[in-house]
Amino acid sequence: MNRTTAYATTSAVALPEQPAGPARTACRDRRAPVVRDLRDRSGRSPHALLFGPHDLVVVTGLPGSGKSTLMRRAVRGPRVDSQDTRDTWDGRLGHRLPYAVYRPLVRLAHYAGLARALRGGDGVVVHDCGTQSWVRGWLARAARRRGGTLHLLLLDVTPDTALDGMRERGRGVSRYAFLRHRGAAARLIRAVERGDLPPGVGSAVLLDRDAADVLRGIGFTGRSRPPAHRLA
Repeated sequence: MNRTTAYATTSAVALPEQPAGPARTACRDRRAPVVRDLRDRSGRSPHALLFGPHDLVVVTGLPGSGKSTLMRRAVRGPRVDSQDTRDTWDGRLGHRLPYAVYRPLVRLAHYAGLARALRGGDGVVVHDCGTQSWVRGWLARAARRRGGTLHLLLLDVTPDTALDGMRERGRGVSRYAFLRHRGAAARLIRAVERGDLPPGVGSAVLLDRDAADVLRGIGFTGRSRPPAHRLA
């Protein structure tokens, strides 16, 4: 694995257009996975992450970890968040029916919206709970078709922090569902730490709560990119 981190003083980090390692290894292995670990920096981490104009970015983590909050605050460009879809359907049916009844409709509407977003060529940020690996496979194929790269942003928070987040928003999942999410998230984080990214994923960024809190921009570059030497 080529494990690289950004300077703590860097205000914006540009992710590589094609998966690449540091300059000394890029020519030898341009497809080596890139992992940026921004955890344990006490908030002294980049305020922005920049991706290519045709890239796809998946934000994943435990329920209650702050994925939707981060996307609403930081994404500069198209985003597809299943929580937005649920909020819309809750407004229509929540006062008459329990969520479990219309949950399949919410999922169908979310994936239909995602399909519409993927038909364009612009970069998109997508919310992902992390338990549906077929979704990442779909996104990886879509990224390749559009000439971009699929990236992961992983929110690494403790289960207690995630449970507190669900209580704060007044929503939660069953104990069984949370344990399933917890297992999937832990396996994904361990794999990324080893440099073993899911198929089709070009890079991953690990964020703890402090790093997520200082992140103010997740966006997409134009035709030209900031130089790769901005990474160390």
